[in-house]
Amino acid sequence: MTVLNGDEEVLARSFEEHRGHLEAVAYRMLGSLTEAEDAVQEAWLRLGRVDPGEIVSLGGWLTTVTGRICLDMLRVRTARREQPIDETFVPDPVIRPVAQADPEHEALRADAVGVAMLVVLERLEPDERLVFVLHDMFAVPFGDIAPVVERNAAATRQLASRARRRVRDATPASDPDLGRQRRVLDAFMAAARGGDFEALVAVLHPDVVLRADAGRVVRGLAVSKTLRGAKPVAESAMMFARYTAAARVVLVNDALGLLSVEDGRIRSVVSVTVTDHRITGLYILADPSRLEHLVAPDAGN
Repeated sequence: MTVLNGDEEVLARSFEEHRGHLEAVAYRMLGSLTEAEDAVQEAWLRLGRVDPGEIVSLGGWLTTVTGRICLDMLRVRTARREQPIDETFVPDPVIRPVAQADPEHEALRADAVGVAMLVVLERLEPDERLVFVLHDMFAVPFGDIAPVVERNAAATRQLASRARRRVRDATPASDPDLGRQRRVLDAFMAAARGGDFEALVAVLHPDVVLRADAGRVVRGLAVSKTLRGAKPVAESAMMFARYTAAARVVLVNDALGLLSVEDGRIRSVVSVTVTDHRITGLYILADPSRLEHLVAPDAGN
């Protein structure tokens, strides 16, 4: 670790060494890539207002400060929200090309958090989310988290236990094998493109859930929706088969998904969960105001 002596260049270089980690923390806390960037930038500004010589561990200090910033942002978001979060909400996805398996690629996947998990995290209370993310995902000690949530260590542990239970009960299981995911996804796309309703139903789990987040309105129509059951989801897939026809397979967070691009603009991103060779969840982001901030990866699977 470079010794911090107040030199701005040294401080900036040391901060950049931690940026990737801080962005990962903020993304899990907020489910928004742009807000995560804002939180990390605020952490840099706060670092400039303290005496670096008083910081024992820069990584630990930055992690807890970033967590505190995100907690404040979540509390403001919750206070402004008149109703509980809409069940059609889909968080910002992280899109990458599907690469051949290699140690670096697998390390990226292992460090990723699934869209389904982010949906569950969005339903936690802000304090629960902070404790779960910092402790369970990044191994921050309870003693360091307790002052942030203004509780003692024992109460913080209880908060973590409650959050852990809620996450465990609500997060759907998902097959991590990309090969099996690809076979299921290929079958889904072939059935949708071919208009084969029965084949679509067969590749969908009977209790499959589809969440389509298109924002508040698209061309004057509210098209966000949640569907449950193989037949309703298959009917929806048939209606929007033209998007599937133009889609290509990409890595969405930690699993395979579909990316639709028209005229150089992202039209939709679909993340799926697969269990026992069938699709159990589809998470579709089609909100133009949020998609415009995403960058499509280079083509090529």
